[in-house]
Amino acid sequence: MQVKGVRALREPPRATAFRPTRAACDGVGPGETHHRPGPTRQTAAPARARRHTTPTTTARHPSPVQHRKGRGMKYGAMTNTPDTTTAHAWNTVQGPADLTAKVSYQSAGKVLPAVLPVRELARATVGVCSLAAAELLAARNGGDVPRVRVDEGAVATAFVSERHLLVNGRAPTPFAPLSGFWRTADGWVRTHANYPHHRARLLSALGITTGDGAGTATPDDNGTALVGRLTEALATLTARQVQERVYAAGGLAVAVAPAPASDEGRRPLAEVERTGGTSGRRLPPAPLPAAGVRVLDLTRVIAGPVATRTLALLGADVLRVDPPRFPEDPDSHIDTGMGKRSALLDLDTAEGQRTFQELLDSADVVVTGYRPGSLDRRGLAAEELMARRPGLVTAQLCAWGWSGPWAGRRGFDSLVQAACGIAAIEAGPDGHPGALPAQALDHGTGYLLAAGVLRALTERQTDGRGRLLRFSLAGTADWLLHGITPEPAGEGTYEADDWLTETPSAHGPLRHALPPVHYEGSPDDWARPSTLWGTDRAAWNPPPQP
Repeated sequence: MQVKGVRALREPPRATAFRPTRAACDGVGPGETHHRPGPTRQTAAPARARRHTTPTTTARHPSPVQHRKGRGMKYGAMTNTPDTTTAHAWNTVQGPADLTAKVSYQSAGKVLPAVLPVRELARATVGVCSLAAAELLAARNGGDVPRVRVDEGAVATAFVSERHLLVNGRAPTPFAPLSGFWRTADGWVRTHANYPHHRARLLSALGITTGDGAGTATPDDNGTALVGRLTEALATLTARQVQERVYAAGGLAVAVAPAPASDEGRRPLAEVERTGGTSGRRLPPAPLPAAGVRVLDLTRVIAGPVATRTLALLGADVLRVDPPRFPEDPDSHIDTGMGKRSALLDLDTAEGQRTFQELLDSADVVVTGYRPGSLDRRGLAAEELMARRPGLVTAQLCAWGWSGPWAGRRGFDSLVQAACGIAAIEAGPDGHPGALPAQALDHGTGYLLAAGVLRALTERQTDGRGRLLRFSLAGTADWLLHGITPEPAGEGTYEADDWLTETPSAHGPLRHALPPVHYEGSPDDWARPSTLWGTDRAAWNPPPQP
């Protein structure tokens, strides 16, 4: 797809920026500066003020009919015509082509407005995830695959779930002062400094110190006092110099690239490989597609946790495992930890390795979200995991793709947007780089990954073999840039309140987005809220009783 009429950014020469043929990653991270809206294909209707009421202790799985009945009445008509974007995404996870006729969409007007076809990407990724869930349910229980109906209002709300979160009435910090777009001597860079260690490395790379000589910000200002000094330092360097200096120090910054001129060197949206060896494990009949499925979640931030949050919604026992030395952003964990448990495990110790092996011995799925090769020295390379556990479904997620000079670099959605040319395409009238209306690379990749896992489990019902799945934020970015045909939005209205709910939790009352995945008979909400990070036992729950 070519974007026409896009205002070009005055950027560094192509040689100084990350080339579109080697890009990709994670989205505006927790606490990261939000975008300045650029020109759009469509404009959103003004949203009314959001309500916040006292949470009630209702059943955690209300009837899908009760939850959705009547809500679609104020939206536009259902769309049952074949959707090419959905068909393409379904094909990438090797789904049977005829099943896409089961998917319909309910319009909600001009949601997720942008120059690029974000609405089309968002609804398609949720659509294929819903279809994969319905297919697995039918494979376990027999009978026809349930029909899928995806509401674009639910999708639009879920794709910005982190912005709707309220924790005991408190909204998450909207941005980190040192994360965002900055002018350089010859263009722009995008930085990511939401995590303290990334912020310290950014400042150290640029020679910026605080009063005590340490390249860190004080705990209370999160870097606010250093904005001026960072602005001055960046203005004296080229975008390429900033990018490489910060990378060498272990920090995160990329040169903002111009809009790509072609789709040469596109990365695949997904890679699926059937692995050797069989487990003989077949999932028995169950009321939910992933009931009894044990998922080891080795992911962080947004994309991976969105995928495993979705698997938890569908009944999986998801155990997130984190190293004790790198705490997760609390609000990000609350938003993406729904339905899951969270444990700490030090894989650099013999005890941690023993515990992990015990978990692996009865796991069905392992999902990893680290840079290629970073887990290998701990014995967690995909090939080794599958050799130790035949029939295992292993899903891997990274930022910049699985080959090329950037494969080993750290990345987030916002950085991938900047390096792939998305920030240039979404630029404002003044030429300031822009961003998508949601962390669409993160969320979209998350739903695609969940769809891939569900499809792999369906295939395992037949052949008993595991699968190796690979996804990247860069691959999703390429798809958005070159593989999706924009379509006019349907009629209808959208109010986010219709897709928010409130739930008691250990963190206090939570207001959060409802899941957008929906098929006939699907659950409306997670069975439990997010637990406190790192406080659960590193052990599986007892298997469900038949």
